[in-house]
Amino acid sequence: MPLTTAEAFNQFKEKLLLTAPQNNLIKSRRTTVAGYLAKSFSDASDLSLSTTTVIGSASRSTIIRPLDDIDILAIFNNKNEIFERLYRNNSQKFLYRIRDALNKYKVEVVGARGQAVRLFYKQAPHVDIAPVFRWSSGGYALPNGTGGWLTTDPDAHEMWINQRHGELSNRLKPMIRMIKRWNNVHSKYLKGFHLEVMLANVFTSIGGDSRDACAKFFQWGQSHLNVPDPAGHSVDLSAYLSHSARTNLLSNMRSAQNRAALANAAEAEGNHQEANRIWRIVFGDEFPS
Repeated sequence: MPLTTAEAFNQFKEKLLLTAPQNNLIKSRRTTVAGYLAKSFSDASDLSLSTTTVIGSASRSTIIRPLDDIDILAIFNNKNEIFERLYRNNSQKFLYRIRDALNKYKVEVVGARGQAVRLFYKQAPHVDIAPVFRWSSGGYALPNGTGGWLTTDPDAHEMWINQRHGELSNRLKPMIRMIKRWNNVHSKYLKGFHLEVMLANVFTSIGGDSRDACAKFFQWGQSHLNVPDPAGHSVDLSAYLSHSARTNLLSNMRSAQNRAALANAAEAEGNHQEANRIWRIVFGDEFPS
């Protein structure tokens, strides 16, 4: 007997969660990277490491399978005002110093604007190391890829997503994971955190019907592309989208909206097999057939 659509969605949400071995692998990667950095930037160094922590979707529990990359924040001490003396006007020099110190571990500067150092492994996940200094006013100074600095605050981001998750009856994160799968299947126009903030802004409440919630996101999300950084460090998280990418993204969302309507209509008529077939087009092969 075919799965009901509700059962298919429940299985789908479970399939997106990391397994226990994958969660342990993330912890292991963090421990390894922390060891490499601590050895290269000891307390005796003029540039000493303060601490490392997992950030991004892995820390916010919005990461999905298959496990690809994880982000680690490496916080450095501003010993003897090294930030002001050596790096205030040259963040690239700081970033390349991190890379050069870790060269023996097969690393390179990566990222859309050269903001991280990637540590490669034979098997995923690879690790993107974001080296930062603390701002005295809050948040962290991260190289912006052009020699200057930008402000980021993954701690505030995690707190905000957790708060919205609670306010939305603990249903926000499962929604985020499902929409991330849709995004990955359909050209991956949206960056992960932008997608998360969109979802957190679209809904004032999320009911127990995931099919209805997905349909509403594909409809309402089209007018919620422009959202601010909840930590206040970016006016518009959608600024990276080119005109063509924005146009294609909106087209994808309209297509998903239309398919969601057809799937929900089929389910209402009792045709779960047809509903599941359509949702599989929306979410890809990870969705149960």
